[in-house]
Amino acid sequence: MAHADQDAASADRAPAPPPAPGERPHRASRPREPLTELRDRVVANNQILLTAIVAGIFLSGFPGGWLAQASSFAAGVVLIVVAALASLAVPWSRINPSWVAIVPVVDIVAIGLMRISDVPGIALLWAFPTMWLSSLGRIWLIVGCVGSISAYWIALALAPSFEFTWGIIVLPAVVIAIGVSTYNGTRRFQAQRALLDKQNVRLAAALRHASRQEQLLTEVLDTVDFGVLRIGTDGEITFVNDALGKFQQRIPSFGRIDATQTIYAADGETPLAPHERPLARILRGETFSDLVVWYPVSESRRAAISLTARRMKDADGRPAGIVLVARDVSEERTALKARDSLVASVSHELRTPLTSIIGYLELVLDHEDLPPEIARQVDVAYRNSERLLGIVSGILAASTASRMSVEVTLSPQETDLADVVAAAASDLGPVARDRAIRIDASDLVPTPAFIDAARIRQVADNLLSNAIKFNRDGGTITVGSSTDGRHSWFLVRDTGIGLSAEDQERVFERFFRAESGVPGTGLGLAISREIVRAHGGDITVTSTPGLGTTFMVRLPATAETASDGALRSAAGDGE
Repeated sequence: MAHADQDAASADRAPAPPPAPGERPHRASRPREPLTELRDRVVANNQILLTAIVAGIFLSGFPGGWLAQASSFAAGVVLIVVAALASLAVPWSRINPSWVAIVPVVDIVAIGLMRISDVPGIALLWAFPTMWLSSLGRIWLIVGCVGSISAYWIALALAPSFEFTWGIIVLPAVVIAIGVSTYNGTRRFQAQRALLDKQNVRLAAALRHASRQEQLLTEVLDTVDFGVLRIGTDGEITFVNDALGKFQQRIPSFGRIDATQTIYAADGETPLAPHERPLARILRGETFSDLVVWYPVSESRRAAISLTARRMKDADGRPAGIVLVARDVSEERTALKARDSLVASVSHELRTPLTSIIGYLELVLDHEDLPPEIARQVDVAYRNSERLLGIVSGILAASTASRMSVEVTLSPQETDLADVVAAAASDLGPVARDRAIRIDASDLVPTPAFIDAARIRQVADNLLSNAIKFNRDGGTITVGSSTDGRHSWFLVRDTGIGLSAEDQERVFERFFRAESGVPGTGLGLAISREIVRAHGGDITVTSTPGLGTTFMVRLPATAETASDGALRSAAGDGE
C-alpha cells in the first residue's frame, strides 16, 4: 500500500525522456500522467482503510455498551475522520512528498487517544501508520516506531486500569519488526523500480533508434529503381517498396501467383508453367539469382524483369522469410539484342570481301613464274587472311549463339602444340618489338596434342595479342608448353598491369573489357575459352594487379583424352 506512494515519488523524480523532434512518442516514452497522481490515491486509500476499521470498531460499541464509558475514543475517531477528509481534499501530488507524513503522525495520536479508553485490540492499529511512515525513508522509520511505541506507553500510563503485562514489551517489538520489514521491502522495491526505470529508458531509446533505422531503410528502398518484396515464413507479403508497387501497376501479372497472363522464360518465347513461375518457386522455398522473366505489359509489348530471391535469417539463425529483388532489364536486353545484331551484321558483311581477297591471293600463288620473295609475302598475306576469316566467323558465331557459349566446329588431329604457339609468337613478334616487348619462347618444348591447329592458333593469337596490349613498354612475355601424356598445356605470362579479383571473375564474359582505354571488342577471351572447351579442355587465369597476368590453357594430348573431355563437357552443359 505504501509502496505505491514511493512508486509515484520515483516516477516524479525520473520522468521519461521526450521523443526526438518530429517523432511520434512511443508508449514507453510517453509522460506518466497517471503515476504523478498516484500519490493522491495512495494517501486516500491508506487513510480510508484505517478509517473503515475504526468506524467498524466505533459502531460495534453501541450494542456492546462500552462506547458510553470511552470518552477519549470519540476524540480519536474525530481525528481519524479529519485525517481521512484531508487525504481526499489535499492535492498531495503537487506538494513535497514529506508532507504526506502528517497523516500517519495524526493517526498515531488518534490511535493513542482511542487506546486510553481501554478498547480491546486498538493497539494493533499502530501497525498501519508505522508501515506508512517506514515506507517514506529511514528517518520516518525511526519517527514511526518511536512515535507508535511512545504513544502506546503514554496511553497505557493514562489508561484507567493499568497493569503490567508482557504486551508492554511484545507490542513495541512487533511494531519495530513491522517498521523494519516495511523499510527493507520498500528499499528493495525502490531498487527494482530504479533498475526497471533504467531498462525502460534504454528500451525506449533502442525502440526509437530501431524506428529511425527502419524509417531510413524504408526511405532508401523507396528511392531505388529496383523492386524489393519481403515474404514472411507464413507466405504473407510483409514489405513492398515503391518501385515494386510501380511494377505491379505497370505489369498486372507481376507478383500474382494466380495471374492468368502468360509469362515467358529468358528467351522471351517459352511460356512458363504455373509451378515454374518465380512467385510459386519462392513460396516453395527456392532461391535463384538473375532469373530473367518476360511479363506481358500490353498486347504488343513485354517487359524483361531480372529476379533474385534470397532466404533471410533472424538473429538466432532461424528462417525469417525470403526477400525478392526485381529489376527492369528491358532496355538492357533490347540493347544487347541490338548489339548482337550489329556485330552479326558487320561480321557477315566482312566475310564476303575477305572471301574475295583470299580467292585472288590463291590465284596469285598459282602463278609458277612468281618470284620466291613475292610468293613468300603473298603467302603470309594469304595465311593471315584465312586467319582473319576464321576470327570473323568466330565473332559471327558468338553473336548468333546462346548468351554463354559459341558454336565451334573442330577438325582435330595429332599436332605439336609448341609449333602452334611458336608460330603465333613469331607472327606477333614485330608488334611486340614496336614497344620493346620481348617474347621469351625458350620454355616451348615438343608437346603432342589432339587439337584443331587453326582454332588453337586463334586462341594463342588472342592471348599473345592481349599480353602485348596490356603490357608495359619494355616488358616481357613468356610462353611455354608441357604435357603429362594425357593432357598438354601452354601458358602465356606477361609483366603487364594485371587484373583485379573482380575483373578475373568476368574476364571471359562476352564484350567485357577490363581496360576501356585499350582497343578491342571484348570477344577474344570469350571465344578462346569456348574453343578450348570445345576441345574438352579449359583455360584459367591468375593475376596480380601491377605485376602481370598468366593464362594457362589445358588441352587433350590424345584422341582418347579428347573424347573423355567432350563427354564431360556435354554432361556439364546438360546440367
